[in-house]
Amino acid sequence: MKLGKYEILPIKSGQFALDGGAMFGVVPKSLWEKSNPSDEKNRIPLALRSLLIKSTERIILIDTGIGNNFDQKFSSIYKIETNDWNVNHQLQSYNIKPEDITDVILTHLHFDHTGGTTYRKNGQLVLAFQNAIHHVQEEHWDWALKPSEKDQASFLQENFILLEKERMLNKLSGPCELFPGLEVMVTYGHTPGMQIVKISDSDKTLLYCADLIPTASHIPVPWVMAYDNNPMTTMNEKNRLLPQAVEENWVLVFEHDPELNAGTITRTEKGFKLDKGISLLD
Repeated sequence: MKLGKYEILPIKSGQFALDGGAMFGVVPKSLWEKSNPSDEKNRIPLALRSLLIKSTERIILIDTGIGNNFDQKFSSIYKIETNDWNVNHQLQSYNIKPEDITDVILTHLHFDHTGGTTYRKNGQLVLAFQNAIHHVQEEHWDWALKPSEKDQASFLQENFILLEKERMLNKLSGPCELFPGLEVMVTYGHTPGMQIVKISDSDKTLLYCADLIPTASHIPVPWVMAYDNNPMTTMNEKNRLLPQAVEENWVLVFEHDPELNAGTITRTEKGFKLDKGISLLD
């Protein structure tokens, strides 16, 4: 997809699984399992979908997936499948090397969004994108270092603490236009200071939803994760964004939808729903 001066490409770095009940909160299984069938452990498949944004000046990656800094027990719990889907393999298919990445935008620091930020080389953790400045909201960085009891298991500091030590970290203080035509918006429902990324030109807008709307099934406002720290805040944030997304026909990118890269939405008398699925490779 072309948007202004940017070329936008999806990067699927793997797949994992989480409990379906946790992914849909108060929504009954009889409803969510219609579109998200679970396995014998009640887990549903989820994609690990980053986004590559290229211009003549920069090559930007949004989120880095789950990486490979985990043991067999961790892999089994989350049913992790990376194989040939890892970020480097996908970058190679676009003729890009890790050292070509100029910027990494981390929506937030949960392990499934930052695991690919580092890898082990000769037994030592090193940065995967050594020439890239990594952008994260300062208040979220502070939260990740001292998380709540509710979400502390979602943060694996080895995935991101090296960024500050290597001076490749840019802490942002609120919403801003990070680059021309690319802005970050800050949300608080899922985790404090999570940033979602909006890319616009004169004709269209693309929104990388991160965990505000992780899959197309989460478009309806009440379909909110139990993983969210503040579910009512998530609902309020969706109610603010989705009317504009409908009116201006935004393309929403779903980071965790197992099948669908992106889509537009519509509003009916029953609420918001997917209008049309979109492949970013069209």
